[in-house]
Amino acid sequence: MLACASAAVQGLQVGQAAPRPVARGAATMKDPFAFTLGVVGDLHMDPRDLDDSFEGRSHIKKILDEAGTPGSTYVCSLGDLGESKDCTQTQQLFAGTTPCFELVRDFLDGFGHPYDIVGGNHDLEGIDEFATDEENLEAYLSIMGKETPQYCHQVADKTLIVGIGSTVFRGAKYTSHEVFVDKDQCAWFEKTITDHPAEDGWRIFVFSHAPIIGSGLRVLQECHVVNGCCWLNHSGGKNGDPRTTTKFIELVRRHRCIKAWFSGHFHLGQDYQDSITFPTIPREEGPYPNRGSCVFAQTSVMRAGTSRDTRQQSRLLRGNKDGFEICTVNHAAGGTVRLDATITYTDSNHEVGVYAHDHAELDHDSFMKVYSPSEGDECYVGYDGDGDGVSIDPTDGCQVDEETVAWWHMSDGRVLGVYDGRLIEYEPSTLAPLGLVVGYDELQGKKVVVVGSGVPDECVASTASVSQAVGMEGADCAEFEGEEQAVLLVDEETGGITVVQPNEDGSYWRKIVRNKMVRMKEKRRVQAGRAYAEAAFDGSPDAFEGRVVSSWGPYTSIVGTAVKTGVAGLTTQAENVAKAEQRWQSLGSEEQGRAWAATGSQLADAFNKVDADGNGSISHAELAAAIKVVDPASTAEEVATMVAVADEDEDGEVTLSEFVMLMLYQRGPALAK
Repeated sequence: MLACASAAVQGLQVGQAAPRPVARGAATMKDPFAFTLGVVGDLHMDPRDLDDSFEGRSHIKKILDEAGTPGSTYVCSLGDLGESKDCTQTQQLFAGTTPCFELVRDFLDGFGHPYDIVGGNHDLEGIDEFATDEENLEAYLSIMGKETPQYCHQVADKTLIVGIGSTVFRGAKYTSHEVFVDKDQCAWFEKTITDHPAEDGWRIFVFSHAPIIGSGLRVLQECHVVNGCCWLNHSGGKNGDPRTTTKFIELVRRHRCIKAWFSGHFHLGQDYQDSITFPTIPREEGPYPNRGSCVFAQTSVMRAGTSRDTRQQSRLLRGNKDGFEICTVNHAAGGTVRLDATITYTDSNHEVGVYAHDHAELDHDSFMKVYSPSEGDECYVGYDGDGDGVSIDPTDGCQVDEETVAWWHMSDGRVLGVYDGRLIEYEPSTLAPLGLVVGYDELQGKKVVVVGSGVPDECVASTASVSQAVGMEGADCAEFEGEEQAVLLVDEETGGITVVQPNEDGSYWRKIVRNKMVRMKEKRRVQAGRAYAEAAFDGSPDAFEGRVVSSWGPYTSIVGTAVKTGVAGLTTQAENVAKAEQRWQSLGSEEQGRAWAATGSQLADAFNKVDADGNGSISHAELAAAIKVVDPASTAEEVATMVAVADEDEDGEVTLSEFVMLMLYQRGPALAK
């Protein structure tokens, strides 16, 4: 029985018999701690294109065959086994299907060495074959020869490899591409590492499809960050609990037996310095950026067709009693091996890591641009000691563009930043990106300003925690954490300001990408709407492009009474509001616009002409009549939406002030000059 079998459940060995800590070959008798592992990233096997996969396997097999550590060689697959496309001309995705699992099982058996697998986000994607995640998972485990999604194997004396896999796809609360480790696995993982402490000499190497938050590895902002699927349990799981996300890095910091953690998921090469990150500071010196005794390593891909930066690479891990080394196997160069980092054990709780070579960076179009905040870097924006303590100008009075980089703390402890033309939220304890707050389309050309939002003085606290001071225990302050602030996007050209409201839980990042199953159903409903439109209105499909749209809930405004449900850009009514604003810009000549803007009295005269009954405000009907006089080509729907634009406070009347704003601004900056 292996040592890790005491941790409740032990993963089943597949491929070949499990290695034992006894009866090793002559080479390992000299060092019972010696082992050699081949680590392969996202396989994404495609039955139409297997050459790269088989060539990559031959490279790693040769290395393991010649490793000189008989009985202590292993292959660790990081999941995403099949291509997420129709590879078999069946109109079904290949990933997560029985044929996919059977192909991968044969492929991994071909290594001729023991192996095991952790599930990735695509490995339960057999949505046409299996009705539930549970059925899909059962097929995956059965065909791959596994008892559980997790595994634990001893590969050398006092040396364990531990894997945890994703178990949710259809049931994901948000994006189905989040790599989610269920609570039973989390409990198993914690027990496993607790039962094998560093003080007893144990060394544990962990494998998962996605990395954990706090690992410091390079991530793709334009893909995994904005979609909320960078990290294990990125969204906090089914209950949206952020403690689920940070649980793993907390375990790493607490349990110094974890020596390295390998992951894939990003399809990025291993030539960046931050494809490997070292432990940084002793735990007694503070939580950030403490990575315990763990080295984190990103693993690339074998297949050229799945690489995001042209790299085709796997990892090689070699260990002995003194430490371990991490290497790159370059499949594009015939399987050559490059030493990337050497880690030396100094005692049970501390390691020393050294990079073995220089790292290429942004000197080539195929390299991925990236920035992550770090404590004390030059992009941090602090609060002016002479100011009010809540107001800052992170973009330094400049409009945001793709070169703007800044980050700051909010008074409640949350962290926001601007990078690559987007507003991003970062996890406070690790400064790892959580997700997109405002996209480039909405942020471009605007300033970002943070101001106090008028919290009553008796609720103002000097820290981001609830005060217990006398006079602050009232209901109005019960949930107050730090002085309240507002994040503003300021458009200096138009005078428009967008208030970035936080989510109900206080976070800012938008969980925009929903479960894939939900999105597929929504797509079918839209297709049904288009089919109805084509039949009812006797038109071609092209004629209805952009005219069949969806509306979603739950919230679109801060009004106390539900009046309108139009959401700009989502519903037909709301799209017509935008068209109405364009229509206002075209009403009258440019000379008339300049004349209207010349003096307040001229605008008042125009208003009085429309205000037929002279009561100081004009009704929707009066304004509609005036619009038809000015622009007879306007349809009834366009008139209605232009009236809605004018009546900002939704009281059914348009005042002189609203009329002035309409004529000066809704008709466009060009006419207001």
